Amino acid sequence: MQLIFATNNQHKLQELRQIAGGGLDIVGLADIGCSQEIPETGTTLRDNALQKARFVHDRYGCACFADDTGLEVDALGGAPGVYSARWAAMELGLDHPDSERNVSLMLERMEGAASRTARFRTAIALITADGAEHVVEGVVEGEIATERHGEGGFGYDPIFVPSGWSKTFAEASAEEKNAVSHRGRATRALADLMRGLGLI
Repeated sequence: MQLIFATNNQHKLQELRQIAGGGLDIVGLADIGCSQEIPETGTTLRDNALQKARFVHDRYGCACFADDTGLEVDALGGAPGVYSARWAAMELGLDHPDSERNVSLMLERMEGAASRTARFRTAIALITADGAEHVVEGVVEGEIATERHGEGGFGYDPIFVPSGWSKTFAEASAEEKNAVSHRGRATRALADLMRGLGLI
């Protein structure tokens, strides 16, 4: 079954394809000729995921899904949360989101923090061809490292150490990361949901 993933983020697209394996033919927005900027104005990950999925479903009328992911840091009151991708841009007045600046700002804000506990949370919204809406989530607990480690992954991966690990997501292989990650758990929940709906 072909399923549109409402993203232009090639890192996310590649990761989802790896997690899903051969069970789903996942295509991105570029594959269907959609170059429009999809709005993300929700105040929760769930809201943003649904907003993006509805945007694609309303225009193309086919089954699609969208995700939104946030890093929730306890010492920062759950920030940056839904604003994770554009956190440094918002805080520092930058013109565009910048992953490197996000990481640098996080290390700066967490310097000397007594608690470094955090979690990654992913919400995936699925809209089937008939317009029915479903949302699943995946969460991985961990903590913020005191400095960058590793060259893999993307986003905050170089400073996130999952619970029970001694290395960051950026130091892990794709298989290791996908086995425990927030996106891996959410994608497996999506697959379970789709099997329950008889879609795969």
